[in-house]
Amino acid sequence: METREEHYASMMQAVQRYAPSADLEEIQKAYEYADRKHKDQLRKSGEPYIIHPLAVAEIVAEIGLDTDAIVAALLHDCLEDTDASFDEISHMFGQTVAELVEGVTKLTRVQYSTTEEQQMENLRKMFMAMSKDIRVILIKIADRLHNTRTLQYQTPAKQISKSMETMEIYAPLAHRLGMQKIKWELEDVSLQYLDPEGYQQIIDYLHENEASAQNFMNAIQSKITDRLASVGIHGSIYGRVKHTYSIYRKMRAQNKTIDELYDLYAFRVIVDNIADCYNVLGHIHDLFNPIPGRFKDYISTPKPNMYQSLHTTVIGSQGIPFEVQIRTWEMHQTAEYGVAAHWKYKQNVGEGSEKEFEWVRRLLENQQDTEADDYIHSLKVDMFDDEVFVFTPKGKVMSLPSGSTPIDFAYAIHSAVGNTMIGAKVNNRIASYDQVLRNGDIVEVLTSKSAKGPSRDWLNICRSNQARIKIKQWFKREKRDENIIRGKASFESELRRIGVNPEIIQSEDVLPMVLKKVSFDCLEDMYAAIGFGGLTAVKAVGRIRDELTKAAKATTPKELLNLNKQQPTVDASGVIVEDIGSCMIKFSRCCTPVPGDDIIGFITKGYGVSVHRKDCPNAKSAMDPSQSGRWVKVTWAESPDATFTTALEVDSNDRDGLMLDVATILTSLRLRMNEMSARSVGSGRALVSLVFQVHNLTELQNVMARLRGISGVSAVRRAEG
Repeated sequence: METREEHYASMMQAVQRYAPSADLEEIQKAYEYADRKHKDQLRKSGEPYIIHPLAVAEIVAEIGLDTDAIVAALLHDCLEDTDASFDEISHMFGQTVAELVEGVTKLTRVQYSTTEEQQMENLRKMFMAMSKDIRVILIKIADRLHNTRTLQYQTPAKQISKSMETMEIYAPLAHRLGMQKIKWELEDVSLQYLDPEGYQQIIDYLHENEASAQNFMNAIQSKITDRLASVGIHGSIYGRVKHTYSIYRKMRAQNKTIDELYDLYAFRVIVDNIADCYNVLGHIHDLFNPIPGRFKDYISTPKPNMYQSLHTTVIGSQGIPFEVQIRTWEMHQTAEYGVAAHWKYKQNVGEGSEKEFEWVRRLLENQQDTEADDYIHSLKVDMFDDEVFVFTPKGKVMSLPSGSTPIDFAYAIHSAVGNTMIGAKVNNRIASYDQVLRNGDIVEVLTSKSAKGPSRDWLNICRSNQARIKIKQWFKREKRDENIIRGKASFESELRRIGVNPEIIQSEDVLPMVLKKVSFDCLEDMYAAIGFGGLTAVKAVGRIRDELTKAAKATTPKELLNLNKQQPTVDASGVIVEDIGSCMIKFSRCCTPVPGDDIIGFITKGYGVSVHRKDCPNAKSAMDPSQSGRWVKVTWAESPDATFTTALEVDSNDRDGLMLDVATILTSLRLRMNEMSARSVGSGRALVSLVFQVHNLTELQNVMARLRGISGVSAVRRAEG
């Protein structure tokens, strides 16, 4: 274990090498200050706490940031963990450093959450910090990188939660900022804890085949080196096996074993200028057979994160495909360290108005009109996905998320183009609205002044968040009356589903509370928001559920239900209640019935009809003569699109990777997960509890069968109680 003096020396060497213009005296002063403040603190590893700030500062120096950023990295935990104050740091090191430290501290206090609304707020805070000064997020990524490197000192539960957080937020963020080297390390180390067995299989394979892989790469490297030397092009050639998580992801996506994958090798040719990049490309295609459709020119069309390179995939003499990336030295720095390298060249670190960060402000703007689950989905598309590059008929290049359609293209041009769209042509042929665009496509949008506007179906077709936002804005503006009707129906249906009479909303005691909770001036505004998609009925009801159920408790069963003989009523929940008119229905949490189960209804006090499975222990215990008048006959209606909450318990060996295996099955079946937890029950056993949505009993039984196939699982049963 290295001493603090050795860590300090290593950090200063990195500063002198990668940030030669940095103020060494100021950095030393910051180190001494941080060392005093963290004097008696220790890391989980048992090392002095100062080792961590030194390591973070070294990473910040390696990516080429300036003195203020390096100083802030040394001080980044002082406000959180010591008696240091903002004013003290500002006085000693300047206002800029103090603001950087404060910015990192605020991000440190952001707790990772699986709830969509909290996650949206956390990400919003990150983007706010980025839009003010990009160095804040760069220091935070450096902080996360060192913490990831030292995860072995954390508990298994902490290792998994931190690795999930890294995979969900920090690795994609590093990718969007162009910091590929850091992204790869974050992904590889996180995979080590999330799927140790899968990770080790890849490592073992690469180790076993290391000699043959090295021979192959040496042969290719020599061939390229000789050709470039013969034509007078000065360049450096590097070969590598693709990183572990990249291989892991391809294995899962293609459902192949590692020895069935063909694209494991990548070569990088770095030259002095752009002209040489294209010259090298010609020679590569002369030496090896190029694979059609695998060439990408990111030099003439850079990625939004400023990445530039020529990419091509070719086949070597042994029939083994490999990728070649060709770039200049400056492009290489940007590819390795992204925006940090950009700032290094421009020396413009603090300015948040750079064109390159328009995407940050766009994500912040989109959040204002977007529901949490939509926003999280849009981030994964707009921020984390690959791009597709297409052309307008006049030759302008448009960058869209991979999987985009002509609808996305139209709204990327302008909202007016999308709103008047009546069709599209791709490569001069009429295309459907849902045709997936490919690199190099020429797209023409057909418009008409008499167009009726977008269809709601477009929301299910478009890929980009930009298009979704603009379509929803059109419906919000143009279809208010229709939105109110649609939203009111959805809202009241959701109320009935949870067992609340919609008429309660109109009560003079309840209405003011409802409007305050949902932050609208009147019910019509709330209905309109639900109608155009700016708010879901589930979220609106969720905000007022507790208050509404309290109000409903004062109502007796006879007041709640119309018990006169009537035609059977089909509730929005998908249940037919015999001999009862308009009534409220809720599904019992104790047995979570789904279509296909034999069910029975029980008239509750204040909650309408509670639907139970007939074999539910609670239902059986309540079937005594004194309660006979409260049981009613209920049956399932045809509702193929509806989903229902259900709960399972999985009994298994207590092992690493169990939670990931369970989650993978539900994800592969495209099921919505509500809750997931696990606990040790002794004797080497674990119990995993799941709450999720299914359409019917058949789908639930399929899930249970799949879960029983997991290694170590001994039983899967429906939860009761």
